Amino acid sequence: MKKNNKILKGLYAITDPELMGADLVAKAEQAILGGIKILQYRNKTASLEQQEQEANTLARLCNEHDVIFIINDNVELAIKVNADGVHLGQKDTQLQQARKLLGKNKIIGVTCNNKIEFAQTAQEQGADYVAFGRFFNSLTKASAPHAELSLLSEARKQITVPIAAIGGITPESAPLLLNEGVDMLAVIQGIFGQTDILKATRQFVEIIDSPE
Repeated sequence: MKKNNKILKGLYAITDPELMGADLVAKAEQAILGGIKILQYRNKTASLEQQEQEANTLARLCNEHDVIFIINDNVELAIKVNADGVHLGQKDTQLQQARKLLGKNKIIGVTCNNKIEFAQTAQEQGADYVAFGRFFNSLTKASAPHAELSLLSEARKQITVPIAAIGGITPESAPLLLNEGVDMLAVIQGIFGQTDILKATRQFVEIIDSPE
C-alpha cells in the first residue's frame, strides 16, 4: 500500500530511550544506513522540549534518506515536526480524532495486540496499517499480550491494509512471521539493543529481501 508515495513494507525500527540514551540520533542513523524503511520515535518519559528537539532531528534525517518517520502516540508532536504519521495504541488518541488533526495524507497505524476485531475496527475507521504482537518474549514489551502466529494468517484473510508484527523478533524468528504474510517487522531490541546496529539491521534486511 502506498500513502503519499510511501510504501508500508520492510523493516520498521522503533526507538527506545533506555537502549539509545544520548546516542539516539547516531544509533538511529546506523539503522537507517542499514536499510530500515520506517522509523518510529517513541519516548514517553522525556520533556516535551526534548521530544520536540529529538523528533525534529530524526524527521530531517529520515527525510534525507527517504525513510518513513512515525511518531508514537503524540499527534501534536507529529504535526509540529511534519512527521509522515503517527502510531496509536488502544488507549491513545482516537483514530478519527487523529485523522481530523493530521489530514488524509498522513499515515496512521494502530496497535491491535492479539485481536483481529481491533484490526477490523481500525481498518474501518481508516487506519493505514495495523500491528499485532507480541509474538515472542520481549524485553521492551514484556507485559504486552501474547499473540499466536496463526493470528497472522487469519488476519491476512480479513485485513487488507498492511500488517506489522512486533515483539521479541530476532533474525531466527523473522522468517516465521514473514511466512505468515506480514508486511513489516517492527523491531526494537533486535536492532538498538545490539552492539553493532548497522550489522544487526542489515541482517534483518537481508532476511526480509531474500526470496522464499
